[in-house]
Amino acid sequence: MLSKPVLTVAETTRILDAARAEAEKNNWAVSIVVADDGGHPLALLRLDGSAPSSSYIATEKARTAALGRRETKVYEDMINNGRTAFLSAPLLGTLEGGVPITADGQVIGAVGVSGVKSDQDAQIAKAGIQALAG
Repeated sequence: MLSKPVLTVAETTRILDAARAEAEKNNWAVSIVVADDGGHPLALLRLDGSAPSSSYIATEKARTAALGRRETKVYEDMINNGRTAFLSAPLLGTLEGGVPITADGQVIGAVGVSGVKSDQDAQIAKAGIQALAG
């Protein structure tokens, strides 16, 4: 039987706090979602001033990154480069801003962010994940 690390409340909180700090440092009103490896939300934070739809989009970005086992930017680039058939895939968060969380070479979850430019969303997600390294 295989075993792997899982995100606990402690790690989820560290990720969320670090992502929030990155967003607030830049005055970015976003929603941040931390999901488990199956794409199920473990935590959601919608910062003051962020659009209600950003909560939904961040959740889908996290789900897509977790299930797809890669950054959502890969899907956005694929579609933008002409592979429009991918739009029929059952993944809804195909915009940059979803980043998988790995431990011991396995995806254990993901962070999805929505509310600012896609590369800024990804910056916030990566800052949250980086909190696990330190």
